[in-house]
Amino acid sequence: MQKYSINRKTIDWSSFTQQVNAKLQGAQSIADTYPAIQLALTLLGDNHSSYTTATGTLLYGTRSISCSDGAPTPVPANPKIGYVKVSGFSGSGTAATVFAESIQASIKQADTDSIRGWIVDLRGNTGGNMWPMLAGIGPILGEGVAGYFIDPDGNATSWAYQKGASIIDQTQQVSVETPYTLRKSNPKVAVLTDRATASSGEAITISFKNRSNTRSFGTSTCGLSTTNSSMVLSDGAILNLTQGTLADRTKTLYGQQVQPDETYYSATAVDKAVAWVLQ
Repeated sequence: MQKYSINRKTIDWSSFTQQVNAKLQGAQSIADTYPAIQLALTLLGDNHSSYTTATGTLLYGTRSISCSDGAPTPVPANPKIGYVKVSGFSGSGTAATVFAESIQASIKQADTDSIRGWIVDLRGNTGGNMWPMLAGIGPILGEGVAGYFIDPDGNATSWAYQKGASIIDQTQQVSVETPYTLRKSNPKVAVLTDRATASSGEAITISFKNRSNTRSFGTSTCGLSTTNSSMVLSDGAILNLTQGTLADRTKTLYGQQVQPDETYYSATAVDKAVAWVLQ
């Protein structure tokens, strides 16, 4: 934590260690340390780091934000608007490829010559694995660098979509075997967000920031627009540690809630998005 935390330069590590060690008193097993680990996660102050025990239990610290919202208003079918929903997803491997391909399949199914633009619905996307999301939405997002991870020292690592694959700094992450190409390239895109758009959902939201012919509608996102890296510990437990801040293609940093271009609630956000695509 002291070496890699996103807040490593601002935390008082002497006080941090003292508080965590005090919580460890009497611990006789790894399981006995869980309260101290949860305290450490709280003291990190990033709201995003977590710890998965060797038996699969997910532990968080005390969080100062909540990533929840009401049920999203459905987007009405319109022959002039393509609609695609990108939900949260936490799988990997083959499951991640299948998830990416399912998004591209829904894009292909919705695409027609009469479409004037697209609505990308990220409401309720609580995050998980961003790479299949990015690979899936790529045909609408377009090719090239869409954002960056930036650490506290200012080192930037890019993320991109190219030829059916999501990419981190030239390294392919998830790839669709037969990527779809839109009938009309570089389309008009309206993005929908709400308070339940979090973490990787926010990464996809940011991917559309500063894209041409694009506008976002809804409410601000949850505020977990930071990046986690996983560290496997000696007993098989995993520390998911927040190490960097998400930035858009212009390297504008986020780290907090991502604000929409137009703030509206529920049905009004949908109506405004539809009207903008059609105008």
